Amino acid sequence: MSTVGIVGLGLIGGSMAKAYALAGHRVLGDDLDRVILEFAQMSGAIHGRLEAGTAGQCDLLLLAIPPRAAIEALRALAPRLSPSALVIDLCGTKRAVCEALFPLAKQYGFTFVGGHPMAGTHNSGFKYARANLFKGAPMVLVPPEGHDMALLQRVKEALAPAGFGSLSVTTAREHDKMIAFTSQMCHVVSNAYIKSPTARAHKGFSAGSYKDLTRVAWLNPTMWAELMLENRDFMLEEMDTLLHNLAAYRQALADDDFGALSALLDEGRRRKAEVDGR
Repeated sequence: MSTVGIVGLGLIGGSMAKAYALAGHRVLGDDLDRVILEFAQMSGAIHGRLEAGTAGQCDLLLLAIPPRAAIEALRALAPRLSPSALVIDLCGTKRAVCEALFPLAKQYGFTFVGGHPMAGTHNSGFKYARANLFKGAPMVLVPPEGHDMALLQRVKEALAPAGFGSLSVTTAREHDKMIAFTSQMCHVVSNAYIKSPTARAHKGFSAGSYKDLTRVAWLNPTMWAELMLENRDFMLEEMDTLLHNLAAYRQALADDDFGALSALLDEGRRRKAEVDGR
């Protein structure tokens, strides 16, 4: 049995706490919301408080809070951590976190690896946390120095209770570039689309397409705003590309041009087949 510390007991951190507790590990937790902290302890997801006096007991420390908060939290805990501790953040962007925390880990002697679990729901908060949230899901890792196989094996073993289906390794820059497209832009498009006045009258006229496109419009505004601003350069690149593509569809409609519109739709269909390997 090892001791796992978790900062932040929302959907991600709470699910991690439940997974590790279920696997028989001792879990220490911290959250700004004292009510959530108490409830997590009463429910058995955590066994005690993660604080300055207990941080040194942690074999594994998970930072399940937004990037800036994660940086400040680890700065506060760093002097207390054991040199044998492994720290993994679970933030949605990686460049700012890794730039700040790799040197901090080197300074104090513990090991830090950037991480991003590719799992979640449109709901947030501890009440939606579940021990199997990460089962079969991908986990993206940003290690300090390339492909250190011994370190990656250590991380794999440390994360085993979460049940990830795969671990992939990348750089902080490549992670953020890809996440702008696969996650952040999806939330922006969904959030903007639902603002149509027509949305108020959709009931009885909507099915799978509407549900798929609007699911992630239901988000945590503060968290997503921070993540998007942290990644604004890649977000702007992707947004410019989308606006350029949308303009072509709009022009075809305005021109009543069946051939142009059909070609655009076919191009998108073929691209989907190419990128998804169908």
